[in-house]
Order: sequence, then structure tokens, then C-alpha cells
Amino acid sequence: MSQEIAVIGSPDFTTGFRLAGVRKFENVPNEEKDEALDEAVMRTLEDEDVGIIVMHERDLDHLSRNARQSVERSIEPTLVTLGGSGGASGLRDQIKRAIGIDLMDE
Repeated sequence: MSQEIAVIGSPDFTTGFRLAGVRKFENVPNEEKDEALDEAVMRTLEDEDVGIIVMHERDLDHLSRNARQSVERSIEPTLVTLGGSGGASGLRDQIKRAIGIDLMDE
């Protein structure tokens, strides 16, 4: 079972996670976002040590169709996005997808 968290995004986005102890990260400068982001995502998906990938919600718009489908279909590692307009319901859906049950089900 994979134990590592990986963060992909701009250096500004990844810095906070690195300071919190996340050791796996891919810095993708904004000016190189389209191609470099795809490559970073595919490398991270292939890393057997990674169980969770964290990205900013807006970075999903920069992924190619193939890379986006790969992260959306991936069970392990699981993609968790932050920011954007998903709010609590978006995070709830991500957790539900990751573990297979809805913890808030009434």
C-alpha cells in the first residue's frame, strides 16, 4: 500500500506542503504549465510510493485530455484538488471516491 503524498503545481503552491513535511513534489512553473504539468502528473502516477496526489483545482484545466482522464480514473494514487469552487461537497466527493464510502451519509 502506497504511503507517500505528492504535490504537483507551481513553486508557490508546493512550498507550504514541503514545509509541512511532504517530500515528493513536482514544481511546474506557470510559464511552462501545459507540457510540464502533463509530464509531472504522469511521472507521479507511475510512482509506486505515492498514494495521494495533491493539485490545485485550476491546474486541472491545463492537463491534456489523456493526463486528465488518467488522474480521474486513478484509484491509487488518488487525486485530491484544493482551491476552486468545489467547497466542502467537492472534498466530500473526493473522499468518497478515495475510500469507497460516504462518511457523512445520514
